[in-house]
Amino acid sequence: MSVSLRSADAPTAAPKARVFRTDIQALRAVAIGLVVLNHLWPMRLPGGYVGVDVFFVISGFLITGHLVGEMTLTGGVRLGAFYARRIRRLLPAALLVLAVSLVLLVLFLPYPRWERGAWEVAASAGYVENWFLASMSVNYSALNDAASVVQHYWSLSVEEQFYIVWPVLLVAALAVSRRTGRPDTRRGVRARTATALIAVVALVGVASFVASVVYTTMAPPQAYFATFTRGWEFAIGGAVALLGSRIPLGRAAADIVSLLGFGLIVVAAFAYDHATSFPGYAALVPVLGTAAVILAGNSHAALWHAKVTALRPVQWIGGVSYSLYLWHWPLIVVAPFVIGGEASTLSKVAVLAISLVLAVLTKRFVEDAGQTWGYWRGSSRRAFGLMVTGMLVIAALVAAVLAAYAARVEADSPPDDLAASTCEGPSALAPGAECDDPFGAADYSVMTKKNEYFYTPAECGEFLPILTYGDLKTTHECDFSRGEEDPTRVWLIGDSHAQQWQGAVFDIAEEHGWIVDTSFYGGCPAADVEFIGFRSAWGAADVERCREWSSDLADTVAEEDPDLVITAMASRLQLVDDGSDRPQVDQMSDGLLDYWTRWSEEGIKVLALADPPFNAEVRSPDCVLHNAEDPKSCARPRAEAHPVDPVVVAGAQAASPSISVLDLTDRFCDATSCYAVVGGIPVYYDADHLNLEYARLLGTEIDAAAERLLATGG
Repeated sequence: MSVSLRSADAPTAAPKARVFRTDIQALRAVAIGLVVLNHLWPMRLPGGYVGVDVFFVISGFLITGHLVGEMTLTGGVRLGAFYARRIRRLLPAALLVLAVSLVLLVLFLPYPRWERGAWEVAASAGYVENWFLASMSVNYSALNDAASVVQHYWSLSVEEQFYIVWPVLLVAALAVSRRTGRPDTRRGVRARTATALIAVVALVGVASFVASVVYTTMAPPQAYFATFTRGWEFAIGGAVALLGSRIPLGRAAADIVSLLGFGLIVVAAFAYDHATSFPGYAALVPVLGTAAVILAGNSHAALWHAKVTALRPVQWIGGVSYSLYLWHWPLIVVAPFVIGGEASTLSKVAVLAISLVLAVLTKRFVEDAGQTWGYWRGSSRRAFGLMVTGMLVIAALVAAVLAAYAARVEADSPPDDLAASTCEGPSALAPGAECDDPFGAADYSVMTKKNEYFYTPAECGEFLPILTYGDLKTTHECDFSRGEEDPTRVWLIGDSHAQQWQGAVFDIAEEHGWIVDTSFYGGCPAADVEFIGFRSAWGAADVERCREWSSDLADTVAEEDPDLVITAMASRLQLVDDGSDRPQVDQMSDGLLDYWTRWSEEGIKVLALADPPFNAEVRSPDCVLHNAEDPKSCARPRAEAHPVDPVVVAGAQAASPSISVLDLTDRFCDATSCYAVVGGIPVYYDADHLNLEYARLLGTEIDAAAERLLATGG
């Protein structure tokens, strides 16, 4: 129910008893249903993530109503007692699932994932997981990391941060209202207090919404996780708590408003997807929908939807929603490793069933028991003490996992030399190779530090001060010349799909005494194009920085006048739009050719490496892990895995002999299929980058192409 304000100085009556709201419990059921179904079947319910926004509005409504009710009754808020209640309500189940998630991480996931997973558990225990993910979203290498077992704690972190800040703001508003004007009448005090509270809610709501819209445009990945882009959603709920009683609705109007509210939530769940710019304006739809349902329920307890929403199964789901949210995600992440294969419909149903069972047990024996446990129920100090103790236990477990990870990694580094046999790695697909089983089981399936394409050897030193943009540093000089006079100078440039070739290029540089300058910008093309994003649209600031780097890179390469430029990029996934409505392939190939031609006219040789076939676009990145004995099942049709590459198109159009494209597709694919394991070696390191070992084994072919090009007189 909405809460009316009485005199904070001299309350005359207790507020109305809190009434159980079946509509709010049903909203919880809807929210958790959307989230869980989206996680299990993302293609069927692509916008189910809006269930999190439903939870945020509910929290804003309930917490604001509770706090204002306490103000009305007692003249203030006992912050310590409030926080202790939150601890008793939330911490036991949350810490239990974190501890179990760490155990699942170590038991079932490959050890290279332990480090990231352990740090995320620590961040989740401290309720800063959202900021951890926001910081990782600006790290391009991290974008290809597999989801951790506790990634879903980001929303709980946002909510906990709201619980910390919101009471303080409302108490501050109450204090300000007492210091302004004369308390001539009880009504005057009440009016000033109400005005102050509404002003705070409005100020937070408007400021946060503006920040959400702006930041979602500028930096979408970070905006999704940031607390300040979500605060307005809680404020909307708070506004309904404060103002709901002032908007009385007749029965018919309340029915219509609630129908509209549920409709908005459902529309967002089905119409939105991963490409929707969110939160920003788009979040208005589920947020206002949730607020409408709550507002309608303020006026009437039993509306049209009560025949469904008040049903026992719906109320039961709403009751276990918190524990269900905690359990379902780690089980989804671990399930493929437990069953040894990609998730099927049957395994997903099993995950859902197990999650429900665990949620019921946790609700009864942890959530409810934790709130009624006598030892800490009457003592805020004990609640805080046990919270710290629980967090320290999680910290100790995290430290143990990190120590185990470090022990596994200690001797794990790339070998100095690689010598492939006739049927090892890409050699198994070389012309004339006669191998018994070129696509059979791999010698290994877990990617470790030995396979990291993004390592930096000692010869590269620190980042150079050039081509630097704020905190983005892109360029190294890697000197393999051993002091020789007039060494060959080479630039290796592009996005991370150029970086994935650096192991092979460094081997060549070591052999020939080259100096190699590298300049990489993740997701950004080294081409004269109107870039707008990688896979999906980027924020305005990131787009502008990418374009600036690309232009500056072209100028720098021309000024430095190296002997050879080696370039590569994920040009099939980079989005460009020059307003001409021409196909992406044509726009990108023209932009590539513009840079290449400019450099060739300066006497620079250009070797472009065609992009390898897709990995995560056509198969699970963990396909080899789950099919270690039969990696051939991870093969995909060549036409599907290797669509037209703008790099190859641009090379075919190049008129200068100083420009050459090396297309190594036939070392990944035969005439019909492209493979995830070739010659006993996994092809890919992660979702879309090559295994360092596989890339290095292609070095001889890159070396031959570079030598041919350097020998031309063009």
